[in-house]
Amino acid sequence: MYIQINRQILFYDKIGEGRPLLLLHGNGEDHTIFDALIPLLAKNHTVYAIDSRGHGASNPTDDYHYDGMADDIMELATSLEIESPILCGFSDGGIVGLLLAIHYPGLLSRLVICGANLYPHGMRRTFLHKIKQHYKRTGSLLDRLMLQEPDIDPACLAKVQIPTLVVAGSEDIIKLSHTKLIAESLANAQMQIIPGEDHGSYLIHSDTLYPYIKDFIS
Repeated sequence: MYIQINRQILFYDKIGEGRPLLLLHGNGEDHTIFDALIPLLAKNHTVYAIDSRGHGASNPTDDYHYDGMADDIMELATSLEIESPILCGFSDGGIVGLLLAIHYPGLLSRLVICGANLYPHGMRRTFLHKIKQHYKRTGSLLDRLMLQEPDIDPACLAKVQIPTLVVAGSEDIIKLSHTKLIAESLANAQMQIIPGEDHGSYLIHSDTLYPYIKDFIS
C-alpha cells in the first residue's frame, strides 16, 4: 500500500490484527528484512512494515534527514489513525524511533530500538572509516547521512517517558558504551545485549529478536 506524506510517497505493508506495531528498517534496506519476524508479530498485532523515504518500494528522493524521516512516520500514523503504536526500529529505524519519542510525546506507547546511535561517533571507528571511504568513492547520500547525522543530545532522552527496550548485538558496530549511554539516559529503559550477534544478525531475516519483543510487550 502507498501513502503520500511530506512530499514523499511511502510504501507500507499491513499484516495481522491487534495492537498496532510499526517496523522500521535500517539504512539502505527495506521492510523485507523483517520477513522472519512479521508472521510471529502478526499473530497478536496489526503490523505496519514501512519502507522509509527513498528505500524499497517508496519513491526515490535526495532528501535524507532523520528528522524528516521521523516526521514521515508521525504523519503516516496520524493519517492512518494508528493509535498508540509500539515501534520497533533497527539502526536508522531506531534513530527515527528515538526522534519520534522525543519530538512527539504521546504518539508511541512503547519503543524497541536495535543498534541505534545518537551521533556518528557512537559507531566503532573501523566502521566509520569504511563508510567514509565508501562515500569518497560513491558520493552516496545514505553514506553522507550516517556521517553527518544524527545529533541527539543524551540529555534529551530524559524526555522520553514510555517504556523502551534498547537492544544491540555483542559484536555490534555500535560501541557497547554508547548503547549503555542510551539506555541509562532514558527515563524508563531496559537494555539487552544479545550474545554472539552482530549489528543486524538477530533480526535481518531472523526471528531471534521475537522472544525479546514478546517479553517486553507483555
